[in-house]
Amino acid sequence: MTGQNTDPETGAAAADRPTTATDADAGASEPVIDLRDVTFGYTATPVVEDVSLTVGPGEYVAIVGPNGSGKSTLMQLILGLRDPDTGTADLFGERATRFDDGERLGYVAQGASTAKEMPITVREVVKMGRFPHVGFGRLSSDDWAIVDDALATVGMSAFADRRVTHLSGGQRQRAFIARALASEADLLVLDEPTVGVDAESVGAFYDLLAALNAEGITVLLIEHDLGAVVEHADRVVCLNREVYFDGPTDEFVESDALARAFGTEAQFLTGVDG
Repeated sequence: MTGQNTDPETGAAAADRPTTATDADAGASEPVIDLRDVTFGYTATPVVEDVSLTVGPGEYVAIVGPNGSGKSTLMQLILGLRDPDTGTADLFGERATRFDDGERLGYVAQGASTAKEMPITVREVVKMGRFPHVGFGRLSSDDWAIVDDALATVGMSAFADRRVTHLSGGQRQRAFIARALASEADLLVLDEPTVGVDAESVGAFYDLLAALNAEGITVLLIEHDLGAVVEHADRVVCLNREVYFDGPTDEFVESDALARAFGTEAQFLTGVDG
């Protein structure tokens, strides 16, 4: 992402660069997400059971699974919105439920692209991304430059003064991603982001995610479109209460995890006999 001074080799913000080799090694090895033996249920029956998951800096990981498989619950555990019944969930080396560094995390919720009730402009949406840095005070010229840079990155500069209510689903999704970019997040978490996005815009949306990931942003994606996951993600976690597969996308396609997790539905979801 542009808008900040970065190290040309590491992509790290200049102010955040480690000052010693030991610190550099520690920063490189620290997981962005680290779940260990996590179990959670709303009743006595677990929705997520004995899940362990580690995501490192710069990865592009997709979580897939049938409806009711626990994907959204797992996302809430990762974000610290729920506390595991057993096991631990850490975010950037801290317990997820205690993590409060909003600068490092950008979250695009399920249904964000279909939200039409906000009578504010695109620029005002993206401006919210600066609040973790400045609170609700006045933005500086540097802050506004970062907002404009985020708009340019997602191709929404021409729509900056348009109300969100007047955007298409794909355009709204780009606005919310720009908000995450304006926060200068290290991790971008998206929960079924293509719901409500027209088919013509989906390809461009995934191109944008790939470009952001190439710049060093870690991407964690929950996606119902398995074909898109197979085409774009580097790593797949297949979930149906427990983890059926966790590994490279090409190995996922060749495995039997899809059939075991989805049953006979699998071949109709991807067109690939896994």
